[in-house]
Amino acid sequence: MLKKVLNKNELFLFLIIILLIIILTSFNRSFLTLENWFDMIKNNSGMMILAIGFLVILLSGGIDLSFTSIGIFCAFIATDVLVSKNINNMFLAFAISCGLGILMGAVNAFFISYYKIPPLITTLATYAVYNGGLLVISNNRSFYAAELPLWYKKFGAMNIFTITKPEGDKYGLSIYFLIVISVILFTWFILKYTMLGKGIYAIGGNIESAKRSGFNIVKIQFFIYCYMGFLAGIAAIMETSILQAVVVSGVSVVDLSVIAAVILGGGRLSGGYGKILGTVFGVIILMILNNNLILIGLSSFWNEFVIGFVIIIGVIITSIQTKQKSRGISIIKI
Repeated sequence: MLKKVLNKNELFLFLIIILLIIILTSFNRSFLTLENWFDMIKNNSGMMILAIGFLVILLSGGIDLSFTSIGIFCAFIATDVLVSKNINNMFLAFAISCGLGILMGAVNAFFISYYKIPPLITTLATYAVYNGGLLVISNNRSFYAAELPLWYKKFGAMNIFTITKPEGDKYGLSIYFLIVISVILFTWFILKYTMLGKGIYAIGGNIESAKRSGFNIVKIQFFIYCYMGFLAGIAAIMETSILQAVVVSGVSVVDLSVIAAVILGGGRLSGGYGKILGTVFGVIILMILNNNLILIGLSSFWNEFVIGFVIIIGVIITSIQTKQKSRGISIIKI
């Protein structure tokens, strides 16, 4: 039974989610309410989008440690342009942020594909360059709610539908949910039904075999790192709308939650394995833990410990699956 659960990674994660829901609901009945889940979905939409992008990179056998610095860089530049020019346009903000994210992702791809610098070294270097460059450009300036264009507030409060409680308070499912679903479906289509998706899996499995099969490695690598930059640009504007601020100082931290969610979801650092459903479940688990540790009596200081523990568990599970496969045990590819 243990082997069957471990082989079916999505089932394993689904059971963890159900267990967490049962435990947390026993501590607080409001945990299972629509209002609480709508809030968690909204507040973790950025993490979900970044995790989808990170999964694509991991499938190719690569890694990206620069996506957080890309995101904050994009958010600052887009906001600075709108504020300095007194422009109140949501679409322009997304265009600037996503365009800049693609450009910064292309820088990563250039060094990785043309100069064959390992992705870990490349993105660690660009992570530092982008953070340092932002501090220089911004002169350590930040933007807060009073300075932001009005649409940031409106966009952050926009719902697909709104529910009114008996006492008159309102809550709803954020428009962010539609953005997340669109990113998930688009990425799923690419990975499952296009030659590009097959190429991503191929170079993650064995890059030399992928070359012999006729895949253009350079183009594929440019796509995956530019796509990560594009998604970082989207997530950056969404997070700015939620927080109502762009804070430059103290942002040079790699988002371990994103990495933990993808690894827990079945993504392997060696590349070639991973599924979007597993990543979605991984994000949901991290979302529940990050937002509800206090319900079981733990302070927020435990977040880092839990994330690290989740990464270890994810690596152990994938290691067990790899050993089973090498011994000839039939498993389901995740």
